[in-house]
Amino acid sequence: MTPLLEAKNLSRVYQVRRGYFARPNPVRAVDDISVVVMPGETLGIVGESGSGKSTLGRMLLGIDPAQAGEVKLEHKPMPPLRSAQWRALRAKMQLVYQDPLAALDRRLTIAAQIGEPLDIHQIGTKEQRTAQVEELMAAVGLRRDQAGRYPHELSGGQRQRAVIARALATRPSLLVCDEPVAALDVSIQAQVVNMLRDLQEQYGMAMVFISHDLKVVRNVADRVAVMYLGKIVEEGSSDTIFRSPRHPYTKALVSSMPVPGKQLQGRIILQGEPPNPAVRPTGCAFHPRCPLAIDLCRTNAPALRRVGVQRTAACHLVAGDAAAVAA
Repeated sequence: MTPLLEAKNLSRVYQVRRGYFARPNPVRAVDDISVVVMPGETLGIVGESGSGKSTLGRMLLGIDPAQAGEVKLEHKPMPPLRSAQWRALRAKMQLVYQDPLAALDRRLTIAAQIGEPLDIHQIGTKEQRTAQVEELMAAVGLRRDQAGRYPHELSGGQRQRAVIARALATRPSLLVCDEPVAALDVSIQAQVVNMLRDLQEQYGMAMVFISHDLKVVRNVADRVAVMYLGKIVEEGSSDTIFRSPRHPYTKALVSSMPVPGKQLQGRIILQGEPPNPAVRPTGCAFHPRCPLAIDLCRTNAPALRRVGVQRTAACHLVAGDAAAVAA
């Protein structure tokens, strides 16, 4: 099977000032990342806040253009941002935002906003668009009488359903979900996640699911990429990542996941906060917080290498570099 989406060696650097007269400091939000998304699968991207997850998601859609590397959808390079080719391609790839109220126009009704992509891409006749909006509302669990309501008249869960319906209007082959349930109550999160899984199966689309909530990612993802300070530190199938994590950072994340009916055992508590992205540590970026760090970790940045069947990790200890140095 050929990939739906291929991203190779993506990098994006922002210049950040810490004062009006201060010199800008480069911040590597995404640093030499490569990912592949197969048709119909879900790639989960996890990590702490500030790890670069959302920036990577926007780069996959071409919203934040890559300063290095390339993105291909169905073997075709990503066109320049705002070009006619890019606008046409957006029908095949859509974004679900974290904050549904901010993503919706408060001046337009829900039906008007769900049908907006159909108008932009001139899909079907006016009657067909109206029928498709009704079909999409039913698919995401919105009632027909809610079509004429405005965003502030709906609950948070209903607004997110409307955002998802709008994203599905053009029948995209790729849906990028950026923390789609983070702003919702826990009782509503499971409903929205289950709905996304059902819709994915119904429409046969692929998903990139970005979240800091490992419980949700474990429930939806086929494969998982773990990010830390702009880099992927481990990637593999969801089952292997959560059953037997290899990278020390992944181990710490997985150990913090609550298990119903059980107390947390063997939890790894990381010391300190993630480093300032503008002042990256030398060597492995995780070494200041890693309980297993050795001198090699402080001086040499580990490459992302294969450490098993369809599994990669960026760690000297996992890859056996430490043993080689000791020998």
